[in-house]
Amino acid sequence: MRAKTRKEHSMATPPICDFNWPAPDFVLPATDGRTYTLNDVTGEAGTLVMFICNHCPYVLAILDRMIRDAADLKALGIGVVAICSNDAQSYPADSFDNMKGMAERHAFPFPYLHDEDQSVARAYDAVCTPDFFGFDKDLGLQYRGRLDASRAQPGAADLRRDLFEAMKQVAATGMGPENQVASMGCSIKWKAA
Repeated sequence: MRAKTRKEHSMATPPICDFNWPAPDFVLPATDGRTYTLNDVTGEAGTLVMFICNHCPYVLAILDRMIRDAADLKALGIGVVAICSNDAQSYPADSFDNMKGMAERHAFPFPYLHDEDQSVARAYDAVCTPDFFGFDKDLGLQYRGRLDASRAQPGAADLRRDLFEAMKQVAATGMGPENQVASMGCSIKWKAA
């Protein structure tokens, strides 16, 4: 068995939802030139924090669906934000300039934030891209699952919208689904210690 090269993708799966775990605050620059805190992106019915990046095949496979679901969730009073925490020195595709290009090309309906020192990813214990954290209106964690059953390739067009349905339930009841299927993606690209 050969060793993995630096540019290969290692797959990761986040842990199950730690219900009511409080959302850590942050202050991060965005591709739109502004700086955002958690309070700036919090929605009246809940908040979705997504850890993504520009190059991960798992993110690219669901990008159009993620954008669709974010827009639909905003209509339900859910605040949505995306954060890129990958080491851009080792993965130049995830640089801040490339983040700006991606946000513009795809007309992201949410702020796309740069976590250069990776402190926010560590505070959230994010493990992969994509990694979804769905919070209730009081910023208690209610969902830590997948967007849908897609993997590194897009799934069928009629897949159940797991993330959307879970956050719709959070907006309506304040509680996420008891049974959740973890997201799957490329591991966060951590800087060398």
